[in-house]
Amino acid sequence: MQNKRIYSIGETVFDIILKGDAAMGAKAGGAMLNTAVSLGRLGLHVELLSEIGLDDVGEQVIRFLENNEVGTRYIYRFDHGKTALAIAFLDDENEARYTFYKHYPAKRYQIQMPKFKPGDIVIFGSFASLDPATRPFLKELLQNAKHADAIVIYDPNFRKPHLAELAKVMPFVTENIGMADIVRGSLPDFQMIFNAWNTQEAFYHVQESGCELMIMTDGGNPVHFKSERLNVKVDPPFNNTVSTIGAGDSFNAGLIYGLCKLHLNKNDLFSLKKHEWETLLNIGVAFGSAVCESLENYIPVEFAAKLRH
Repeated sequence: MQNKRIYSIGETVFDIILKGDAAMGAKAGGAMLNTAVSLGRLGLHVELLSEIGLDDVGEQVIRFLENNEVGTRYIYRFDHGKTALAIAFLDDENEARYTFYKHYPAKRYQIQMPKFKPGDIVIFGSFASLDPATRPFLKELLQNAKHADAIVIYDPNFRKPHLAELAKVMPFVTENIGMADIVRGSLPDFQMIFNAWNTQEAFYHVQESGCELMIMTDGGNPVHFKSERLNVKVDPPFNNTVSTIGAGDSFNAGLIYGLCKLHLNKNDLFSLKKHEWETLLNIGVAFGSAVCESLENYIPVEFAAKLRH
């Protein structure tokens, strides 16, 4: 597993978590950062490609990443702006809705392009993957990754605050799907983006956009994998949900951990059998469930330690 390099690409935010009038915590967040931290805690070679301000919040985030073994060489540190903030409001069922505060510089992602090789894994998504200001860099990066035969995973992670912009960014969504080897989205993602209400409807749109492998999660409901030849379903265990923040991101980390553990490359994906996809989905479910039982956005250190040793 140590030979695989993982690149997680997306925005970094500092999460402030509120429930009612009480502050529940504050921590480094952002979907791709959450995934990277879970993988770093497992000792995998993971690099975060993101943008973080040269401010006090940014310094705290960088220290946190380094303490969790996440590579920071591809992070753009900017001084004309501030590290992004996200206010997460938890409802009675501990589901989160977000308000974002962002102040980015005029020039974005002023970083070196990684040199990908076969066997690498690239994950990207969220609204950062749809931002016109960062689109040229992301598109070049994904094209380089595909040419190098890296596995590319796309998580739309589309939030309601951006729904009014969907029509404008829809071409980017479909282009992202077309550049991905695996699309992993939640049922709410596919409902908002495609008005798709089940696995078959969602897969129709994903396949039409150019991707042949789809995973759909839906909170505590069954997880589905769909391809042209396979339908796979696994049931998540019942757990005591404290917060759902980071659950999908940690599922992604589990999927990537499974790909590394099984020593799978891009050419292996279409020949996997049903039981192998069941294994991958179950690992993802275990990771997501572990996160739901805490206020952290990433797999707990104790959970990671058991897998490492």
